[in-house]
Amino acid sequence: MKRTPAGTELSVVIPVFNESRRLPATLTAVLDHLRGTGIDWELIVSDDGSTDDTYAVAAAAAGHDPRVRVVRHPVNRGKGHAVRLGVAGSRGRRVLVCDADLATPIAELDRLQAALDDGFDAAIGSRGGPFTVDRPPVRRMLSDVGGRLIRAVALPGTVDTQCGFKLFDGAKARAAFARACVDGWAFDIEVLRLFLASGWSFVEVPVAWTHQSGSKLRPGHCLEVLTDLARVRLRHGPPQRPGTRSARPDGGSDASRDPFAIPLPPGRAA
Repeated sequence: MKRTPAGTELSVVIPVFNESRRLPATLTAVLDHLRGTGIDWELIVSDDGSTDDTYAVAAAAAGHDPRVRVVRHPVNRGKGHAVRLGVAGSRGRRVLVCDADLATPIAELDRLQAALDDGFDAAIGSRGGPFTVDRPPVRRMLSDVGGRLIRAVALPGTVDTQCGFKLFDGAKARAAFARACVDGWAFDIEVLRLFLASGWSFVEVPVAWTHQSGSKLRPGHCLEVLTDLARVRLRHGPPQRPGTRSARPDGGSDASRDPFAIPLPPGRAA
């Protein structure tokens, strides 16, 4: 990305809940990368009612660099709410949402930037093939079943919408998140569904990903995710089928640029 005459080029939003143990290493890695980019950036840590020292860790980082900000909700509302709060406070021309565990290294941002440089409105990290370290069997099963449900209910033709590493056009992200209502784990499904409804394009981009222990998502959250998926379908209606619109910003019909027909990571198939 090139520096513009004025304004913030990139906002990085990291939602956190009781992440005091791994947040210091995450902030160090992200800040080291951002400081080497040569662009105007900001880092927003969105604390979702943590009960440990997460806020103190984030506030200490903010005290050392004015480009780091912390937004805090007094009670835990869910990851979707934390991301929505962080995005609402962002100012960047582009907005990256990434998980606090950095299962996808921050250096993979370059892959997503290239997709937006090509004209897409959003680029979402997609896990698979030689890019990843395998997930535990239960996590893999939940991911595969969840992917089928997501395709059936909200986002047909997608492969992996749940990797916690997504880059958005800033203005479009703020508009979509402002309309979203899901506070839980399915928040990004709703946001991508809103992108489709608005005629905005997104593309899945293969990224490196390594399983990290300590995930807050548990098998018991499946009912919550199913409920949120039903809410997305009821609120926003059935999605367009793949191939019903062009993904090219100029309105052309280049099938090779359709976000539902991109080259997928090796070993993954829609």
